[in-house]
Amino acid sequence: MSSFRFLHLIRPFLGVIPEVASPDRKIPFKQKVLWTAITLFIFLVCSQIPLYGIMSSDSSDPFYWMRVILASNRGTLMELGITPIITSGMIMQMLAGANIIEVDYSLREDRTLFGAAQKLFAMIITFGQALVSVTTGLYGPPGHLGVGVCILLIIQLFLAGLIVILLDELLQKGYGLGSGINLFIATNICETIIWKAFSPSTFNTGRGAEFEGAVIALFHLLFTRKNKVKALKEAFFRANLPNLSNLLATFFVFGLVIYLQGFRIEIPIKSSQSRGSRGVFPIKLFYTSNMPIMLQSALTSNVFLVSQMLYLRFPENFIVRLFGVWETIDESSQLTAVSGLAYYLRPPNSLLEVLKDPIHFLIYLGFILGACAMFSRAWIDISGSSPRDVAKQLKEQDTVLAGHRDASLYRVLKKVIPQAATVGGLVIGLLSVSADLMGAIGSGTGILLAVTIIYQYFEMFAREQQEAGGMAALIN
Repeated sequence: MSSFRFLHLIRPFLGVIPEVASPDRKIPFKQKVLWTAITLFIFLVCSQIPLYGIMSSDSSDPFYWMRVILASNRGTLMELGITPIITSGMIMQMLAGANIIEVDYSLREDRTLFGAAQKLFAMIITFGQALVSVTTGLYGPPGHLGVGVCILLIIQLFLAGLIVILLDELLQKGYGLGSGINLFIATNICETIIWKAFSPSTFNTGRGAEFEGAVIALFHLLFTRKNKVKALKEAFFRANLPNLSNLLATFFVFGLVIYLQGFRIEIPIKSSQSRGSRGVFPIKLFYTSNMPIMLQSALTSNVFLVSQMLYLRFPENFIVRLFGVWETIDESSQLTAVSGLAYYLRPPNSLLEVLKDPIHFLIYLGFILGACAMFSRAWIDISGSSPRDVAKQLKEQDTVLAGHRDASLYRVLKKVIPQAATVGGLVIGLLSVSADLMGAIGSGTGILLAVTIIYQYFEMFAREQQEAGGMAALIN
């Protein structure tokens, strides 16, 4: 069966797959901002509404390592977050990139069928994950919940997942700015950072009631402790709760990533049709954006998930223990890998842990750098941003390399793009490890995702404003 016929199999489902109609006119910038704000408001509300019927969600969270990239909140309607969209999109892109499914993006029918296939698979994945979450006892033993409550939980998770899919499509179709995936990830991470900085919740760690928020804790300690120097030291270096050192490390990583966003190589180009029309084609250091760290995080998180589930069922099995031994630490219900493959793939919790077990850190560092570089290099072929693809796109736009023959454009891009992707992946991996060691709030992966997404929105705003200014000049 040919790949084109495979896309034709999606045709019967076009009538039943919910769809957001494409806008029949250009949406003004202010309306895009409004629709983006409404989308974000719906997501935040769903992130706070608890699932009806759950018995308990205090057990170890098997998706704990994935939540930062899934924009999910345990025990709420956003339990699955953007998992179905990411999973479906990556699978379809990989199949298309490997030519297992050939898609001609110049044909409107192919684009429509490919988009419908992504959405259909996302809906199937949503239902499957909802079914697995309920039947494996994530919200309590299914026998205690009852058939009716189990069905109700599955329906809630499925409908919430469908809402996320449609909200993402709403923004992708041009009603809003960017994509729902990026918007939800950045919001989830920024919300975590703000909460850790200003949370009014109190905890008793043996030294009396302490505020969770690092900034609030600073003023509370200064006002309540007689020894101000000791209070200031505790505010900066207290353990088990967010401190000011964590907050400063977060801001430092934010600034460093923004600074590195400006690193690029500019290739001079010109139009082959009109004389004097020259420009540059920029190739950024982060050529593949945040995809390397997302793919690496997804891979690692799935290894953790499978290892933890196997260990809980077969704790004495030798092969299972090679994959990971899991134990609770500090009287928490959350399981942590203490040996095996999973242990060497998880980040060290502090510099002290690095000094205690340097072999663990070196293996972890090598894995992160290697995985990010490999995924970054592979993604340019999968996503259609390889030197050959870019050269083809520029040629279709009648663009050539300034001062060189037409055929030399591909050779120049082949020297620059793969190196930029590999080095960019290495830098992203190194930044993630460094942020984790410094104790940055939201994890190194989360901060990198948030900064790259926010920077993309900044560029989007600037481009929209520039276009709006150009239109205003033409009207006047």
